Amino acid sequence: MVLIADDDPDVQAIYGAYLSSLGCLVFSAHDGVEAVEKAERLRPDLIVMDLAMPHLDGTAAIERLKRSPRTQDIPVIVLSAADAASERAREAGCEVFLAKPCLPDLLWWQIRLLLELLDTPAGGPE
Repeated sequence: MVLIADDDPDVQAIYGAYLSSLGCLVFSAHDGVEAVEKAERLRPDLIVMDLAMPHLDGTAAIERLKRSPRTQDIPVIVLSAADAASERAREAGCEVFLAKPCLPDLLWWQIRLLLELLDTPAGGPE
């Protein structure tokens, strides 16, 4: 199960449809508050998080997730156009930072790598 947190409905639709076509159960959140609430309730296997969102930005949402015993072990992939924020996102606790635009295949490869679904991490995206 993957939770996509992004305030852009097109991003949710594109990555959501792609991941669904690969067999993932996908849920979405439109801001950081909703992302934290859904993560607490659904306990997804992985979260894809944008940084620039209303109400609670992605960095603050990651910090909350990593402080909670219910969600602290859920891997977070940041998918953001804000390249300059990659270090701050990593400090908040994300495992991977990917810059938008990101090919869906690269996102899928990172998901499989984090969830240990790849035979070897050295090969890169297939």
